[in-house]
Amino acid sequence: MHDYLSGLNERQREAVLHCNGPIMIVAGAGSGKTKVLTTRIAHLMAHHKVDSFNILALTFTNKAAKEMKERVEKILHNTEARNLYIGTFHSVFARILRAEAHNLGYPNSFTIYDTDDAKGVIKTVVNELNLDDKIYKPNVVYNRISSAKNALVGPEEYARDYGIQQEDLRANRPAMAQIYDAYAKRCFKNGAMDFDDLLLNMYKLLKNHPDALSKYQRKFKYILIDEYQDTNPAQYEIIKLLGAMHENICVVGDDAQSIYSFRGATIQNILQFQKDYDDVKVVKLEQNYRSSQNIISVANEVIKNNKGQIPKNLWTDNAEGEKIKLVRTASDNDEGKFVADTIKELKLRNHISNKDVAILYRTNAQSRAFEESLRRLAIPYIIYGGLSFYQRKEVKDMVAYLRVIANPKDEEALKRIINYPVRGIGKTTIDKAVLFANANNISMWDVLVNAQQFGFKSGTLEAIDQFVTMIQMFQSELPKRNAYEIAFAVGKNTNLVKELFNDKSTEGVARYENVQELLNSIKEFTETPMNEEDGEVGDKGLGTYLQQITLLTDADNKDPDADVVKLMTIHAAKGLEFPVVFAAGLEETLFPSAMSINTREELEEERRLFYVVITRAKQKLFITHANSRYRFGSLIQNEPSRFIEEIPNEFLDRTSAGGGPRNQTGSWGGGSAFDRMRGGYGNSAQEAEKQYGAPPAKKAATPSYIAPKPAAKTVEHVPTKDFVPSDTTTLQAGQKVEHQKFGFGVVEKMEGSAHNPIATVKFELNGEKKIMLNYAKLRIVE
Repeated sequence: MHDYLSGLNERQREAVLHCNGPIMIVAGAGSGKTKVLTTRIAHLMAHHKVDSFNILALTFTNKAAKEMKERVEKILHNTEARNLYIGTFHSVFARILRAEAHNLGYPNSFTIYDTDDAKGVIKTVVNELNLDDKIYKPNVVYNRISSAKNALVGPEEYARDYGIQQEDLRANRPAMAQIYDAYAKRCFKNGAMDFDDLLLNMYKLLKNHPDALSKYQRKFKYILIDEYQDTNPAQYEIIKLLGAMHENICVVGDDAQSIYSFRGATIQNILQFQKDYDDVKVVKLEQNYRSSQNIISVANEVIKNNKGQIPKNLWTDNAEGEKIKLVRTASDNDEGKFVADTIKELKLRNHISNKDVAILYRTNAQSRAFEESLRRLAIPYIIYGGLSFYQRKEVKDMVAYLRVIANPKDEEALKRIINYPVRGIGKTTIDKAVLFANANNISMWDVLVNAQQFGFKSGTLEAIDQFVTMIQMFQSELPKRNAYEIAFAVGKNTNLVKELFNDKSTEGVARYENVQELLNSIKEFTETPMNEEDGEVGDKGLGTYLQQITLLTDADNKDPDADVVKLMTIHAAKGLEFPVVFAAGLEETLFPSAMSINTREELEEERRLFYVVITRAKQKLFITHANSRYRFGSLIQNEPSRFIEEIPNEFLDRTSAGGGPRNQTGSWGGGSAFDRMRGGYGNSAQEAEKQYGAPPAKKAATPSYIAPKPAAKTVEHVPTKDFVPSDTTTLQAGQKVEHQKFGFGVVEKMEGSAHNPIATVKFELNGEKKIMLNYAKLRIVE
């Protein structure tokens, strides 16, 4: 027996030894799925003599890909693993698309637009179409187009689909198809793909170019997909095409951790895998190596309430451990204070490190109370989901120069740096250049190169000519210089670094240091041994570097070993583990989200999210909920989450905390093409926050403490058989309505804003409730 098999349990070994044919590995939380994946790859190479070039492994994070490659290399005791195609869907497909770009009409140096770049193009398109940017907000439009692409719905299909068009009309955005079409054409003209294009264009390449399909089907004889429950329709179809020749497809995932439907992921991919292929072998990994018995028991008790799942039962040989601490606080401020005080006590009594602790919440906006309390006790922390290093202005400016050098058709980058540092090319000139480009269906760069033909003034012509000459000089060095040498020359010759250096303010010094750090990272890139996953062997060029940083995730930019408390949403915590976890905000309409309790499918995803937060904890789990919380500028009285009731008392240690006067600082939380898009403009509070922005928190009228009321038990209502939600944009006081949970009631008053209307409804069975109309669904009775 090979040494690498000796550390596997019986089920893990079964998954590793199965070589040919489709296999689904249902990997429960903490069951060692990464170990199984990496050992399986090593076994294919060592025992079955499969060439490393013929193995494709797809993950969802760069960190996971790097860890898998390193583990395989360690098992095999050689460097052959460096030839494996292991990477994220986006990074692997970007690499293939670079080689096949000519088939799709793109330059092989195409730019990859990040989210900000894409939203910038959308904003430009909306303005050029003379549409209202308050209705067609970049966030909303971007998310809508992203959903379409992930469902393989292109601009033409989008415009033809009746269901999609009707949904846009109901959302008062009838021009969405026009924007999508103009946006797609602009990206193509700019020689750019956004993140979702990497999937959509990969599908088009395989679907419309038989030679390319055959080439990659023959190349990838064995395909392994991690976190299969998180795949969307586009990823599913690409995998089916790539694996159709050999059908040696291994998918690993846990349906109980499918939590990304708002990104287009569909749990049906893993639930129906057995129907997609004949003779699928199914292996369930149910032994958990991470958590205590009590934590595992609670996870099992919660998830068993979901109907749509693959049956399994997590178990562990670990110690029984402590009971789960369920803590009721008076307010969200008290919740923050309790968490910070408890961390301090754990550090003193149990000698835990800051990095052992994670505070997990449903929406980013909940972090405020925890930040304030942690700062008060001088406990260092880091927020995942904050501003990335590569999103800082000075870093984006420098990178924009590099992008233009690699792809001068990149209009977004070109507009960013054409007059920075200032060189006499003002906004009027830039607007003219864009106008000429659009009128002649050429790139803005083409206009600049041929500026004499477009009637610019002589002084402006000279400035443009100097700029174009400078960029062309940098471009001429591309074949001879690596990424660092080009970047260093840009910093020096554009005076960008000098300008930052001359700013001696605190902010200026920080900006200068950030650019220096960027240059350091490029230097490190050019000096680090390469492997095939990063591009061509030995390729230290600018294009490879730009692709690498564009596809970084927020987690890739954080140091996991830094001794700081981690604050993040539960979505961001997927795949991580911590000795101590605080699961915060377990309240109705927050967790589960008010936007996700209208159908069984939505509610079950919220329950899976709770399952994920439970199973992040190794030794200690605290579940907290607040009786009152500021949300949308109003003080809301909360009921405990229904999920708490699903935990048997025998596993809980209940307590209360807080009760002093609260301060005035508020926080808030927040088939057909149509079917494939899964409908709607976002279905989570997190998405609402991303699309519409955080409303300004209002201060309470008086700084008084509102005593918590005992949580009233909701009298469940069976909705009318033909219940169909009404359009509530004209809802008025005095109207009778029906809510799917609270029953029938009368609208007492309307408040809030036009964007966030709130109705106070007095229900016959459940008393007065404040209903956020953006989230809840009401049927107007009369």
